[in-house]
Amino acid sequence: MKKKVALYTVGCRLNQSETAVLTDRLMERGYQKVECGEPIDLLVLNTCTVTENAEADCRRVIRRTLRQSPNAFVAVTGCYAQTGMKTLQNIPGVDLVLGNQYKMTLPDYLEEMPHLAKQSAAQVRHSRTMAREDFVQEGVGDYATTRANLKIQDGCNFMCSFCLIPFARGRERSRKIDDAVREAERLVERGHRELVLTGVNIGRFKHGPVGLLELIQRLEAVPGLARIRISSIEPTTIPDALLDYMRTSDKLCRFLHVPLQSGHDDVLAAMNRRYTVSDYTSWVERAVQTVPDVCVGTDVLVGFPGETDRQFSATHRVIEDLPVAYAHVFRYSSRPGTSAARAGNPVPHSVISTRSRLLSRLSRTKRMQFSQRFLDQECDVLFEAVGKNGLWTGVTDNFLRVGVAHAGSLTNQIRKVRLTGVMEHVVLGKLVDETRQRPKNVPIPVMRYSEQERAWSTACP
Repeated sequence: MKKKVALYTVGCRLNQSETAVLTDRLMERGYQKVECGEPIDLLVLNTCTVTENAEADCRRVIRRTLRQSPNAFVAVTGCYAQTGMKTLQNIPGVDLVLGNQYKMTLPDYLEEMPHLAKQSAAQVRHSRTMAREDFVQEGVGDYATTRANLKIQDGCNFMCSFCLIPFARGRERSRKIDDAVREAERLVERGHRELVLTGVNIGRFKHGPVGLLELIQRLEAVPGLARIRISSIEPTTIPDALLDYMRTSDKLCRFLHVPLQSGHDDVLAAMNRRYTVSDYTSWVERAVQTVPDVCVGTDVLVGFPGETDRQFSATHRVIEDLPVAYAHVFRYSSRPGTSAARAGNPVPHSVISTRSRLLSRLSRTKRMQFSQRFLDQECDVLFEAVGKNGLWTGVTDNFLRVGVAHAGSLTNQIRKVRLTGVMEHVVLGKLVDETRQRPKNVPIPVMRYSEQERAWSTACP
């Protein structure tokens, strides 16, 4: 009988891409993938250490799993396994802890555990450093979603003062280009129409003479691939040539998620960011002028040590004035080992909460304004799934989440839609090739959304 495995990912799209590859490898070795909450023989937990809450989520998953399946073998890997190894190995019921250097060889380590027997003490495979060479990543991501992630880069050299990721993932390194293209081809063969390029600092991708733009051009030649989307990318790593190419490309999505973090130069300097507010503003304006209808999103970190009301107001004003479509708002979380953790002068939690609410409200307004620009226009939508409200939802290349009423299945189809209305979490539309009359037995959608749809509307692609 096949052993049942549940894989749980906490954190970023890069973590998700690695979990997808581990899923594929485990299934090749005879495991049966099941959902978390079902009786299981094995839990694979891919962890995050970006915030205290992320680490707490990891611990909750372990405890919840062991309540449901007390004899489950628990294997923990990822960034928290790298930085919090001692904490994790002392949690009752944890059997294996793998740091990031060993993450992708997890299936091999599991074969050393006869019958996945519970361990009297957690086994640990950990190294303080990670290999710096360009890498290959064997296997192909297993995704239930229409869009698939393609890992192209890992590690970071930038050393922002609030960030633990360089300690968790090591120095920057890039995936060998032929290996990235190989997985892309396999993902397309499995039916994925859009690939999202992911990494820690993907703008620094460099394999030999090949940079990010040249990799994108290689990927565009993959038969059957309709879209290539760049995930979060640092503003100082985006050359004008990439913007020029985005303007004319048929496959590279008109989308850029570019972290700002703060709208005040003193805070940016304390964060060890590599630009000023003026630099960032000039770059966003250049991107918007170069690429028609581009969606530019950003990240903002609220409550950095010493952030004053005046500095926060400057950030709010910059976001308000910039032609960005939304802002992901993060609350500062002190990370042991970072220079910011030693800075002192913490911002009270109540102040951080108030500032976070203000920026989140501004982000919703910016998203509505961006969506309204496209009303009564036609756009191509890659459809993903139908929601509880009866709407089929999908995304445009510039990351509008669109919902239409339709009687049949639209999964994984790219269809032309005329946009007709805007709600907070979705842009309503109608398939262009259908008659104006609503199909029979399709209810008029109500303005209620599931938690998954709310997550979709705010998630960075």
